[in-house]
Amino acid sequence: RYDVILASPAITHIHIPSRHTPHPSKMASAALLAALTLSLSISPPTSALIPATPRQQTQRAIRSIRDAITSENAKKPHRLYIDYLIPLPPETKAEDIDPWPGGLAQMYPYAEDILKEILAGVVEEPGRCSSQVLSEPDCCGFFVQESETGPSDDVAAILFPGTDQLEKIAEIDDMVGDDRTLLLFNRQFTRPADFGFLSGERSKEVVFDRFSWGFAFQEFACRGEDVKLTFETPYWRSCIICDEDVDLGARELDLLEPMATRPGYEELEKKINEVLPQPLWMRKMGEVDSKGFKFQRGGPK
Repeated sequence: RYDVILASPAITHIHIPSRHTPHPSKMASAALLAALTLSLSISPPTSALIPATPRQQTQRAIRSIRDAITSENAKKPHRLYIDYLIPLPPETKAEDIDPWPGGLAQMYPYAEDILKEILAGVVEEPGRCSSQVLSEPDCCGFFVQESETGPSDDVAAILFPGTDQLEKIAEIDDMVGDDRTLLLFNRQFTRPADFGFLSGERSKEVVFDRFSWGFAFQEFACRGEDVKLTFETPYWRSCIICDEDVDLGARELDLLEPMATRPGYEELEKKINEVLPQPLWMRKMGEVDSKGFKFQRGGPK
């Protein structure tokens, strides 16, 4: 069903054989799994912008991707970006400067499990999930989650695609066809300029003019503040995490109204200046003036 010749000399081709009729017990297990994943994926959305746990992020990703695929306004073929904030490894310590010293190679097994769970939740009646390493040096993989309802409901995904995988993305896109969904999971590029002068236009044709957002959970600093962005079909939402007051704990402060397009840095900075005129360092100094240093406040008796 899937057969594509790839450019890498290490990987000669991807081949996923045509499906056969599964054993009745396997069909029953698949149906039970589908019912469970469906109940999770369509649970009512939470009012909080930030997923409280990795499990909640996965559930919200499944719901958003399914909404993107089934939306009346969705264009075919379904080609979607997924930006998933991979949880830190359990061995991470507070003093670690870089929680991922091994880079993508260290992240890959964690991301692989997350992606497989998302794919199983997105498809109707999930069957077998097959995977193939596209580029070992670049830690890039290809996954196909089959659906027992038919080939057109299968969902494919490329994990950690980078600029060197541009032509492989094009080949896989053509192989998947117009009836199936293709996801780019945690891509390692953001704009045509990342592909260089010679491939910038080609990247628009293969990626940027074809793909749209399916789910995103992003974090970065803006004016020194901890900003979080999420995309859940069909809107982007934004907030700041304020945790300078130890007594109040971490709080979410909404920024912009839900938007159909991703807000830019300048737009976020302008809104932050409106809702938080004082910079973070000044607010922390104000807390010290009113409450004293943390070590002077004492603890519970």
